[in-house]
Amino acid sequence: MFIEKAANAQNEVWRWLMGFVVIFAGCQIIGGLPLVIALGIKAVKDGDMSLIQDETAMMTTFSPNLTFFFLMLIFVIGMVFWWLWVTYVHKLSWTDATTSRATFDWSRAGFAFLIVGAVSVITTVAGYYGAPEDYIWNFNAQKFAVLCVIAIILVPVQTTWEELFFRGYMMQGLGLMSGNRAVPFIITSVLFGGVHVFNPEIARMGYIVMVWYIGTGFLLGLFTLMDEGIELAVGFHAANNLFIALLVTADWTAFQTESVLKDVSDPAVGLEVIIPILIYYPLLVLLFAKKYKWHDWKEKLFGKIEVRHANNNNFPLDDRNAF
Repeated sequence: MFIEKAANAQNEVWRWLMGFVVIFAGCQIIGGLPLVIALGIKAVKDGDMSLIQDETAMMTTFSPNLTFFFLMLIFVIGMVFWWLWVTYVHKLSWTDATTSRATFDWSRAGFAFLIVGAVSVITTVAGYYGAPEDYIWNFNAQKFAVLCVIAIILVPVQTTWEELFFRGYMMQGLGLMSGNRAVPFIITSVLFGGVHVFNPEIARMGYIVMVWYIGTGFLLGLFTLMDEGIELAVGFHAANNLFIALLVTADWTAFQTESVLKDVSDPAVGLEVIIPILIYYPLLVLLFAKKYKWHDWKEKLFGKIEVRHANNNNFPLDDRNAF
């Protein structure tokens, strides 16, 4: 079982609680230093301190490709923090921290990637031809080529870090500490949506968009618990973000890239929020459930977790050595 695989002698509660903070802060704070340093150098050189004081100026100081690179670099550094903590504090292997299977099943991740990638391309083409007035052709071969290199290499790092942290580390830690699956399922899904609250599209479209972010968190949490590993979530997330970065950009989205198209429509909450939650996501669940023969839904999503260490101390009920 995926959550139970993280149970070993290095399972004291303090390790998990500190890990939540260290891994997240290491990514978001230390990971952001290269961008801050670059902005500081530019501000001093230009004599314009607004570059490091105004969020809009921070995102438009450099070219879209360079800014995108700095944003993705955050998660490369975050990946280092995750690996160091999981490997040396918890003594877990990559496999223990990612899947219940003997090895990470890349075919599962690849299948999810292909399905979500195909849907992304089809819906983008349909949207373009259905409402061409909402888009302008943004394609520049040289700039797009640079974007492809950055995105293909670094977007999977970004999305994989998020899955390793939310559906991997937090799912296992909260599951072992609470003794059931419902707690990590709910908490990680809500927190995943919550960390996107400062995305620019929230400011433009309102908090109703959080329904989509939190709903996506529940979808990926369901994938992880039912499939006993993060492979499907990794593939879904990588395809979703990669094709967004390559195909469509807008002035009000988190990713502002040298993509093929630029959305110039007035942003509003509509079918793009409703359709995924009510139609697209349920169809994905049905597809994966049939292909991978999921069963025991109630137990896998909300059942209890019982773990016994080699020293016969129950975790988390026996927390005598927790702090």
